[in-house]
Amino acid sequence: MDLKSPISVVVPSLDGPVLQVLARSEEGLSGRQIHKLAGSGSVAGVRLVLQRLAATGLVHVDDVGNSLLYRLNRKHLVAPAVEFLADLRSTFISRLADEINGWRIPPVHASVYGALARGDGDPDSDVDLLLIRPDHLDAGDVLWEDQAGRLMQTVVDLTGNPAHVFELSRTELAGHLAIEEPILNDWMRPSIQLTGLPLAALMAESGRTLVAH
Repeated sequence: MDLKSPISVVVPSLDGPVLQVLARSEEGLSGRQIHKLAGSGSVAGVRLVLQRLAATGLVHVDDVGNSLLYRLNRKHLVAPAVEFLADLRSTFISRLADEINGWRIPPVHASVYGALARGDGDPDSDVDLLLIRPDHLDAGDVLWEDQAGRLMQTVVDLTGNPAHVFELSRTELAGHLAIEEPILNDWMRPSIQLTGLPLAALMAESGRTLVAH
């Protein structure tokens, strides 16, 4: 799945990014605004897409002064499917959180970072996950490893993207903080918490705060 534009899985043309922008906006947008937000194609190409979508009734066009403003026709039969596809990233994150919240051994903390958290990347980007296990749990615990393994398979099943899991204990996190490992910045900026204690709170318990480099 394209982590920047998930809708492109089903709509691989320029129509995909354009529809994603329209689905995320409640206000009318100009062709130039849509082009800037979509980050794809040319202004002329985006306008051609908008004209074609308007002809189907999926997009409304409002003539405001000297500008044409475009917005998704949310009453259209296809609109719910467009909105669902445009929100695949949030749906995916919710599915990951739901799975982890059902674990028999809950993590102290779980989050996603990297391309998925930033909202960029491409179809080959890894889905990066941080898992912090309880200190009383031995590394290699069979049940814990089974949970983590199934989570990695879930990522592949839901997106087609490879999963990369960085797993460590609470004490090992404190060790990373003590020597200010550069990867700490990757985990924090940005990240999306899935479950457990906030990473910032765990760092504060160790008497550390993270300064971006």
